[in-house]
Amino acid sequence: MRLIERLGLARLKQLIRFYQAAAINTAFGFGIYALMIHLGLNLYVSQIIAQILGVTFNYFTYSRHVFRDRDASKRAFILAYASNYLVNLTMLAVFDRLVRSDYLAGLLATIVASILNYLLLKSLVFQRAGTS
Repeated sequence: MRLIERLGLARLKQLIRFYQAAAINTAFGFGIYALMIHLGLNLYVSQIIAQILGVTFNYFTYSRHVFRDRDASKRAFILAYASNYLVNLTMLAVFDRLVRSDYLAGLLATIVASILNYLLLKSLVFQRAGTS
């Protein structure tokens, strides 16, 4: 069975839109993180600053581009991102021990956390219109 048939064309399009938005969101968030590192801030301080600024930015890209046909729960969005932050922080600590670059550790943590982020946003935050 082909991947498109198994996932369904609508879900595949949504997944493509998610990773389009995720690329923009990641560039924004990682750009903030890298700037903070470049300015001499600790990697964990840099990460929390990037996370806070990124959450607001991400809400608009996901709600207006990816899940535009769904109702959004702002409370669930904040809870999803709190969970995402804890995963990202844990992954940052793990990758910080495995690689010698704060930049690479941050990037790897972001990639891992993005998988969880999609699942949380799709299942808990952005519900079908009229079902929330």
